[in-house]
Amino acid sequence: MYGPVAGPAEAVEANMAQRVTAVDEYLAGLPDEAREVMAELRRTVLAVVPDAGERISYGMPTFTLDGRSLVHLAAWKRHAGLYPLPRLDPDLEREVAPYRGAKDAMQLRYDRPVPYDLVGRVVAVLADRCAGQRLP
Repeated sequence: MYGPVAGPAEAVEANMAQRVTAVDEYLAGLPDEAREVMAELRRTVLAVVPDAGERISYGMPTFTLDGRSLVHLAAWKRHAGLYPLPRLDPDLEREVAPYRGAKDAMQLRYDRPVPYDLVGRVVAVLADRCAGQRLP
């Protein structure tokens, strides 16, 4: 992520070393390429879930639905991450598979076209699941 990164291969210490408290502040501290992708991911989430709340949680922009965490976004050196990404229905899972960098994450590389429509469909599924957890 853009912030303190352990390991000699990762020399990205600067922009986000300080703690941010708002999504706008997080985005403002990113390099252009990452900021553009993250801003479009933000627009995508808010287009799918217009009443989503926003906050910083675990040092990442976090979108909430009815006070519950819906999805986290993070800017890394070479990709943006979307978390958590549980298993999806088989058809959607096949489409998401090339972007799974980890079991429960979606990695969207800056050097490749970002499938914002696919992200929107994933967020819609996450929102449906989150809504299904609401108490009556």
